[in-house]
Amino acid sequence: MATRIRGWRMTAPSTLERFERDAAPLGPHRVLVEVAGCGVCHTDLGFLYGGVSTRKSLPIVLGHEVSGVVVEAAPGEAQWLKRRVIVPAVAPCGRCGFCFAGRPTSCRASLMPGNDEDGGFATHVEVPAHTLCAVDPPGETPAADAPIGRAGLQLWELSVVADAVSTPLQAIRRCGLKAGDLAVVVGAGGVGGYAVQLARAVGATVAAVDPDPSRRARANALGARTGIDPAAGARAVKTELQALARAAGLEPHGWRIFETSGAKAGQELAFGLLTPGGSLSVVGFTPEPTTVKLSSLMALDATAYGNWGCDPKLYPEALAYVASGQVQIKGQVKKERLDDAPRVLEAVHHGELKERAVLVP
Repeated sequence: MATRIRGWRMTAPSTLERFERDAAPLGPHRVLVEVAGCGVCHTDLGFLYGGVSTRKSLPIVLGHEVSGVVVEAAPGEAQWLKRRVIVPAVAPCGRCGFCFAGRPTSCRASLMPGNDEDGGFATHVEVPAHTLCAVDPPGETPAADAPIGRAGLQLWELSVVADAVSTPLQAIRRCGLKAGDLAVVVGAGGVGGYAVQLARAVGATVAAVDPDPSRRARANALGARTGIDPAAGARAVKTELQALARAAGLEPHGWRIFETSGAKAGQELAFGLLTPGGSLSVVGFTPEPTTVKLSSLMALDATAYGNWGCDPKLYPEALAYVASGQVQIKGQVKKERLDDAPRVLEAVHHGELKERAVLVP
């Protein structure tokens, strides 16, 4: 008997409708994951409310931050059955020129749940098997609700590793952030909070820039040396960062800037904070165009990176940071019922939730 799937799908802008259907037969190298949790991301809001088009035509099930248990597997993928997994937010094909060149996040054949195909705002989701991140060691299949890591995390909480944790880790690895560097996180929301923790975990001195005083306070509690209000403009922010660098015995240049706000103002500010030999990692997304002086890249010999998801090979490292407690998830996420998805997405859209919402069937 086919597995019955229920959940919510986007049928038009700002419109979610319930659906229920039988799971389709699995294609080659695919698995069916019973969803433990699916995080609500800024990108989902862009699709639902912001006029950003999904690659798959409507209707589509949104949601790309998925953790769960594999309940069905195509021939040749039986090793995944009953295993707890994190589903990468972007699954590269593994066969193209970009993948062979070590640039899987540039893969043009990659698949993103909730964008290229149906995602995780449902009881089950079908995904490629080759990029899955196993939660438990090979041969171990503990119960779905067995605690994970030193913090005793639940499987639903690990859903945010799929994007909110792993994507800033990709940015950190790509720019080569290391101990003795100054990391500047512009936008200390959900993704920014994890960027702060990861940067601190690699030994960098971290500054968080955000207009919200509660977010700055949280960033400080998570390991930022200081929280800076950007209201006075880029020059004033840069002056504070220079003072921090001097006090910490760091170089006044070569800073690593991480733009995680996903806002026009945040992106323009982040670009304005570049220093000689520094880098800008654009992690946040906004459909709004920005105005920046591109010649600064030339004059400063600086580098700007995009950041489309995370290389699946880095997911075990992201999971290890979380399981060890170096990156805190508890207190940063809030369990919400999948049945309440329309209300929850509206609340996130209007900034009413401080924690990252995770929809749990």
